[in-house]
Amino acid sequence: MRFLFLTLLSLVGLQAERPNIVIMLSDDLGYGEHQHLNPDRGKIPTPHLDTIAASGMTFTDAHSGSSVCTPTRYGLLTGRYSWRTTLQRGVLTGGKSLIAEDRVTIGHYLKKQGYDTAIIGKWHLGTLYDGKHKDKQVPVGSKVSQGPIERGGFDLFRGFHHARQMDIWIEDQTVTEHLPPVEMLPRLTQEAVHYISSRKKEDAPFFLYLPWNSPHSPVVPSPEWQGKSGLNPHADFVMQTDDSHGQVMEALRTTGLLENTLVIVTSDNGTSAPTSKLPQLLEKGHHPSGPFRGSKADIWDGGHRVPFLVSWPGRVPQKSQCPDLICLTDCFATVADLLEKPVAENVAEDSFSFLPQLMGKASENSREEVVHHSVEGHFSIRDERWKLILCPGSGGWSTPKVRSALKQGLPTEQLYDMAKDKEETTNLASENPEIVAALRKELERLIARGRSTTGPKLTNDAPIVLEKWRK
Repeated sequence: MRFLFLTLLSLVGLQAERPNIVIMLSDDLGYGEHQHLNPDRGKIPTPHLDTIAASGMTFTDAHSGSSVCTPTRYGLLTGRYSWRTTLQRGVLTGGKSLIAEDRVTIGHYLKKQGYDTAIIGKWHLGTLYDGKHKDKQVPVGSKVSQGPIERGGFDLFRGFHHARQMDIWIEDQTVTEHLPPVEMLPRLTQEAVHYISSRKKEDAPFFLYLPWNSPHSPVVPSPEWQGKSGLNPHADFVMQTDDSHGQVMEALRTTGLLENTLVIVTSDNGTSAPTSKLPQLLEKGHHPSGPFRGSKADIWDGGHRVPFLVSWPGRVPQKSQCPDLICLTDCFATVADLLEKPVAENVAEDSFSFLPQLMGKASENSREEVVHHSVEGHFSIRDERWKLILCPGSGGWSTPKVRSALKQGLPTEQLYDMAKDKEETTNLASENPEIVAALRKELERLIARGRSTTGPKLTNDAPIVLEKWRK
């Protein structure tokens, strides 16, 4: 009897050490949209995001791995750069899943550790409806395959595939209804709060992945939020997104789950200049990218440097900041480090744990460089100080675009000293050929090895072209 009691006691202790995990991923929310990150040039109130930041740690040099949607989501869930797959530019509009059938995701991993796993929001990693690729209207009752349940490792799915199908509501593996896009964010928020409430009396910990639909287009703030920012509809939508974060945190608090929940708040890429009506915002003094150059889709930091907040009451120091270089792919290794359950050598191969930073400890295996990738498939590599870009211009949607930059005779290599020039204004490539050569060689090595972490050489899914502008 005493042995049974001690065994049960040890299991209870182990359970208490396994926190719930919530990852909230905004869609097209730039670094400068968080008021606390951009106090001088940010004009949108974000009280709930500011509160989350104050409750934990803010990483000020966090990157999404890509400057657009699908690739970032792949990297976050798999711990692997998306450019290693067959998707080396652009995004998916449906079709076969980008996640291979045998690829282990953070969802699969946590499910194996006894977690209940749920995704509520935007999937955007490939979906078949009744076995076919449908990128437009999808009838109610259609069966979903290669989605979050089959390929993501999730027990529950509530949401939609991508922005052009934001009128389609999916429950697990079935399209259950059509709804106006303006109802999507409130619906996702309601479902998230309901899910958290349902876990109150459950013994198993949970992983809730919340990839919001906002403030991505269609820019559809609810009527009660329209005009609240005094700037434009995009800014109103940002305010509503902030409020949704607040509702999730309040649900964790009222259920008593907050103290044992690790919360990560971030974004998939920078703000979209076209859909945010960037000139309007700039005219009114709001800079969505903060001090950084460029926006969504670009190879400059405005395309991929993202807000990254971590809150865990009693564990992560309040009002703390970390300047270390991290990538969204690092979430996988961090969770594995937290649970002390290592992954296989062919899993999360571009993922480095930032758990030591969260705990205020020195890291023996922190990230030394990160690879950036633009919407058009142009590469950049960044170490603690230097950033090398292997294309002329923005590499994305901002001016000058690559073709225009080539016609203008702009340099095909850009090198920036990010310690002194985070705005990427002064190209030092011609003055530092040895640094350019060293960074290029390191990027080639990372590509050839099929991984960033230590371990056996792995294989990329398709050949990789280092400088697409030459084609």
